[in-house]
Amino acid sequence: MRWTLRTAGAVTAAALFAGALAAPAAQARDERLTDLVNPFIGTENEGNTFPGATVPFGMVQLSPDTGHKTGYSYSHSRIRGFSLVHLSGVGCRIGGDLPVLPTTGDITSTDYASYAAEFGHDGESASPGYYKAGLESGIESGIDAELTATARTGVQRYTFPATTRANVLLNAGQSLHTKVASRVEILDDRTVRTTITGSGFCRGTNPYTVHTITRFDRPFTAYGTWDGTTVTDGSRTGGDGAYVRFDTTAGDRTVEATTALSYVDAEGAAGNLRAEGGRPFDEVREAARDAWEARLDGVGVTGGSDTLRRTFYSSLYRSFLAPNIGSDADGRYLGWDLEAHRARDFTYYQNWSLWDTYRTQAQLLSLLAPREARDMALSVLKIDEEGGWLPKWGYGPVETNIMTGDPVTPFLTHAYQQGLLHGHEERAYRALKKNADGVPPADVPMLGREANREYVENGFAPYLKGRPRTKPGDSDYHWGASVTLEYALSDAMLARMARELGHDADADRYAARAQSYRHVFDASTGFFRPRDGSGAFAGDPDPAKGDGFHEGTAWQYQWLVPQDLPGLVDLLGGRQAANDRLDAFFAYDRMTADPAGTARDVWVNGPYAYYNADKYNPQNEVDLTAPYTYLSTGQPWKTTDVVHAALTLYTDGPTGMTGNDDMGTMSAWHVLSAIGIFPVQPGYDIWGLSTPVFDRVDLTLDPRYYPLGALTVTAPGTSDSRRYVQSVAVDGSSYSRTYVTSGTLRGARSLDFTVGSEPSGWGTDADAAPPALK
Repeated sequence: MRWTLRTAGAVTAAALFAGALAAPAAQARDERLTDLVNPFIGTENEGNTFPGATVPFGMVQLSPDTGHKTGYSYSHSRIRGFSLVHLSGVGCRIGGDLPVLPTTGDITSTDYASYAAEFGHDGESASPGYYKAGLESGIESGIDAELTATARTGVQRYTFPATTRANVLLNAGQSLHTKVASRVEILDDRTVRTTITGSGFCRGTNPYTVHTITRFDRPFTAYGTWDGTTVTDGSRTGGDGAYVRFDTTAGDRTVEATTALSYVDAEGAAGNLRAEGGRPFDEVREAARDAWEARLDGVGVTGGSDTLRRTFYSSLYRSFLAPNIGSDADGRYLGWDLEAHRARDFTYYQNWSLWDTYRTQAQLLSLLAPREARDMALSVLKIDEEGGWLPKWGYGPVETNIMTGDPVTPFLTHAYQQGLLHGHEERAYRALKKNADGVPPADVPMLGREANREYVENGFAPYLKGRPRTKPGDSDYHWGASVTLEYALSDAMLARMARELGHDADADRYAARAQSYRHVFDASTGFFRPRDGSGAFAGDPDPAKGDGFHEGTAWQYQWLVPQDLPGLVDLLGGRQAANDRLDAFFAYDRMTADPAGTARDVWVNGPYAYYNADKYNPQNEVDLTAPYTYLSTGQPWKTTDVVHAALTLYTDGPTGMTGNDDMGTMSAWHVLSAIGIFPVQPGYDIWGLSTPVFDRVDLTLDPRYYPLGALTVTAPGTSDSRRYVQSVAVDGSSYSRTYVTSGTLRGARSLDFTVGSEPSGWGTDADAAPPALK
């Protein structure tokens, strides 16, 4: 199936929830899982996903740009071009390099907003590794554009009407980012080369450069280039773009082209073209689909409605879109010292939305794609070794410094806990210790723990609103309360790694610092609050306002103490007080009466509605672990209630995302929560349990990391009315805790839930809760 939104439209949230957990239906294992994926999910209402063609973790994401800041919006009706680079679900503009568009007639404009082609959804379809749109452009109408991809190339097939003026425009001067420089060269009668330098993202970045080479399957009949608005026919070099022309009147109306990308140099792009180009479009398309089929086949589900299975596999698909391959076919990559290096015995990856992905997506990849997750962790270590410090939010070879805190620590400590850093443990620890105990020097672009000096000395990061930024990006000083919580979380995870590696003095020190969350707790309000440079509580005391909290409020950040929930519960006045506050936060009574309505009308609903809220925000990363807090307060059935209500927000239409997907973060939350295991202590090896939404989930695991090679999760009869855990068994043995460890997952063949229509006493004993990290 190729998705068109006429046949795969959104269903109502109520219908989704009612049907999602329906009685089991046998699933045919010969079905193609790629047919269940809808790439249009999240392309409206700021989910910021893209519908175009890519392969798992591909360097290239060949997709249409319609004028939205991150590329494509389902509500738009004109395509400006099909460009090579798109980051799935990010909140700011980046990429969009080399938008290419087929047209007919004369070249009358060099501005892609002006020459953009009309399109309609009736003629548009997408599936993993493939995209198609019917375009209306020029004096002759009816161009079909099709896209597919390999890891490092984007392949296009354009079917023109019969005309002597079938054009392909290659725009090097416009993109989603801010142009710094561009150059285009027509090398021969089939080949165009470009070099594009830009900067951008949320607050600007240092410039980065991409190199492309495009090879057509037939010779041009004419060509030219442009600089600004001036088009020069017959020119072979230009600053901003090129057009090439074909004659399609002789019977063959199709033109195929393959564009290779490199972040290293023109030679790298040419090498990628030689390694991955030269195949017919349909062959590449089939290979891309097979790659996605193999990846999705690692998770087999039984039960659930068709809608639930579509949303699930669509989220699984989006979870495998990033990080992205950064090394060329010959192993070379551009390091953060802006020098070429060669990856040996691993694939180099790039594009790090770590503040988001450290909470869910990193864990999902460690489970389902551990070989790639290993290489991703090693790539992050290379950034420290070549660039001088660990990253926070990296794009290509540059640091954006977007978001705050210390997300790289739990990202890497989780990799360590999963055994992905075998043979590199001390190497990783040295980089993490440097990051945890210091501040990057002024001559490196990373901000690291910008407020670390004050945090280490005083136990909190000060809230210094208006403090001038010293480097591009977000400043930790502007969000002192949430930054303190993030630093403390990271210290707890590093303490465990230090202890296990035998660095006991360091472990004691980091474990003590992990208690720093207590220093920003204001007993007079009962909430966390920022402190200013003198140590006084600062900002509006109303916990719903959000002063000193990055993309959230004190209500939402109050649960971000996964390393010591027993200690947090004590601060809040004990289990009953904590449960009362949780119930108010989730509007629990109303939610149990109307899960889907509460999720949309009472909880925070809006991708950028960060502040002035006292309710759960399922649209952003701050609250991703919050529903699982009930596992630590003796009421684990409420975790299932909240999680299942939140799952109604995932639907199979363009608005079916919860906020920005942020490089697969929200999609990974969906996948893990649907399976019934969730990383409740990001950076450690603890997975919280809640009722799965499928009768059976079969996970195929890499035996190099999971010796048994498979894990089956069952919950026979699970439904919207039978969602409460009555008991759990691991390999047939009764299991009373509300969590499992990674070691348990590695050694188990089955995790079996017995479910019923009413809450039970399972998981309510004092020792059933996830332990505090000491």
